[in-house]
Amino acid sequence: MKKVALLATALAMVTTGSAFAADMAVKAKKAPPVAAFDPWDIAFGGGIMNDYIFRGVTQSNHNPSVAAYFEPRYNVNKDLQLYVGASAESISFPNRAAAEVDIYGGIRPTFGMFAFDFGIWGYLYPGGSCFGSQGTLAQGNCGTSLDNSQGAIGLPINGNFAKKDASFYEVYAKLNININDQWTVGFNEYYSPNFLNLGAWGNYSSITAKWTAPSTTFGSSGVGMYVSGEFGRQWLGTSDIFYGIAGDPLYAGGIKEPSYNTWNIGVGFTYKVFTLDLRYYDTDLSKGNCNAFTSDFSATNSSPGFVTPINGGAGAATAFGSNWCSAAGVAKLSFDLTAMSNLK
Repeated sequence: MKKVALLATALAMVTTGSAFAADMAVKAKKAPPVAAFDPWDIAFGGGIMNDYIFRGVTQSNHNPSVAAYFEPRYNVNKDLQLYVGASAESISFPNRAAAEVDIYGGIRPTFGMFAFDFGIWGYLYPGGSCFGSQGTLAQGNCGTSLDNSQGAIGLPINGNFAKKDASFYEVYAKLNININDQWTVGFNEYYSPNFLNLGAWGNYSSITAKWTAPSTTFGSSGVGMYVSGEFGRQWLGTSDIFYGIAGDPLYAGGIKEPSYNTWNIGVGFTYKVFTLDLRYYDTDLSKGNCNAFTSDFSATNSSPGFVTPINGGAGAATAFGSNWCSAAGVAKLSFDLTAMSNLK
């Protein structure tokens, strides 16, 4: 009888204990309310650099530049984002424009490891001045006379000339492939019917690669690191008559702008919202063709070695050369924030 009573007591304890454990398990699994999905977000940031390089060519005459951007975003879902944006950089352009203002927008669909980006980008250069033309019919807000009396001002000492307005737009398509947590490769394509308002079409294609160091590389310091690089080619068509070479029958109506290769490689360090990027840029443009392409107002070195078919033209004894397309090292310190991630 005692055995039966003891057995009944044990079963009661086990049953009670199991019910209590089950109750605890149910309570532990009770999740907090799910936050409502907010499709809107805003990215913004800025930076300072010792040189502003765009596709291998300095935009700031190898001087420091500051930049800032603002980009509202709408997330249709976790794999589809719409965006518009505006950015600005300080520059030193051939037409003496001191700022670049960019307006852009597009769509970013993602399919697993494939992240696409399609859009249009407008480059605006307000505050420019016209610097003459050697063409027989000047175009681009510079009047129509060779003596520059109708709106144009005197040429720089090297004789290079520039339109008042260099603004243009491009359409683009990008693809980033996130192979794993460390490796990403990318493919980019840009097209403009009138690159830099030269009158020549422009097409830029590039491939990129980025390696991100494991998060444990610098211990618990919060410092991250990456190494990245790009190789690209800028194809260009023929300019309008504004950039023609007077007296040269082959190029009087415009020059065949020089297509070229460009590349960069660098290392970056990140900490919270800050990035320090150290990068090397270069192109295969000669100093002569660089001068013809950029209309560099700062070019002061003239040499027979700088004469090319489009820089000086047939029969020229000497011509000016530009270092705006030469090798350059750039250090950039920037910060980047998103409202949803950084401001909560």
